[in-house]
Amino acid sequence: MNGSTLRTGLLILVGLIAIVLYSSIFIVQQTQYALVLRFGAVQSAISEPGLKFKMPLIDNVTYFEKRVLDLDLPVQTLLSADRQNLEVDAFTRYRIVDPLRFYQAVGNVALANQRLQSFTNSAMRNVLASASRDAIVRTDRSALMNRIQDDVNRQAASLGIEMIDVRLTRVDLPAANSQAVYQRMRTEREREAADIRANGQQQAQTIRARAEREATVIRAEANRQAEELRGQGDADRNRILAEAFGQDPEFFAFYRSMQAYEAGLRGNDTRLVLSPDSDFFRYFNDPTGQRGRGSSPAQPAPAQPAPAPAQPAPAQ
Repeated sequence: MNGSTLRTGLLILVGLIAIVLYSSIFIVQQTQYALVLRFGAVQSAISEPGLKFKMPLIDNVTYFEKRVLDLDLPVQTLLSADRQNLEVDAFTRYRIVDPLRFYQAVGNVALANQRLQSFTNSAMRNVLASASRDAIVRTDRSALMNRIQDDVNRQAASLGIEMIDVRLTRVDLPAANSQAVYQRMRTEREREAADIRANGQQQAQTIRARAEREATVIRAEANRQAEELRGQGDADRNRILAEAFGQDPEFFAFYRSMQAYEAGLRGNDTRLVLSPDSDFFRYFNDPTGQRGRGSSPAQPAPAQPAPAPAQPAPAQ
């Protein structure tokens, strides 16, 4: 009985020792700060990673990020030096450099983000209010962002925070102003487009008139040459036909009649009302083409009258 009670007591003692050891050990990662708190008071700030010890059941450990943190700011409307309303969208990047001061000033990242947002909005209003719209949008944007970062960094130092970057991601006119500017730009571009189209139409008319004039000259010259060639061809044709007609007039008449038969007697709806003995069908009636010209067939020549008988001489 005594042995069993002793073993139970040893097990309880070992369990208590294990619980005490477990509650007195904590691990700090490479990306973390650690603050050891005893009844809310900071006992130590640990920035080196490794296995650490604390008083069990009395001390608590709070961790903070060593890595860079981001804060995306909501869009706000600011007034520039030339009295232009601008919608500004920005973000910041920061890191905790003094965990003890950070814990004493804000205690957690959510409250730190609220304070940084207030610092950044105030700095943007102060800096951008002294710059024109063109400087903010185009010419001096980088210098203005650096000024905002320096201003925010001075205020954030009291929180144990270092500002890494402040960037203006978008600077634009409000929707109503943007629409007016867009409409004005559109009107200007439409006017420029109308001018360009008018100049193009004028040049097109000039080119078209020049081309038409050149085409007229070319057509006139081509017609003249065609007429000359056509006249020369007609002359050569007539000469050749005349020479052929002179060599054999009968064959030439026969050939032309055959061409007339071919052209006039095609298998179409054309009807000819002619007399069978008309001059058109003379080669149908007589291969020589002599008949059918309105002359009757040749008649035999009339007989010559017989000479009168001689009269007797008168008597002496």
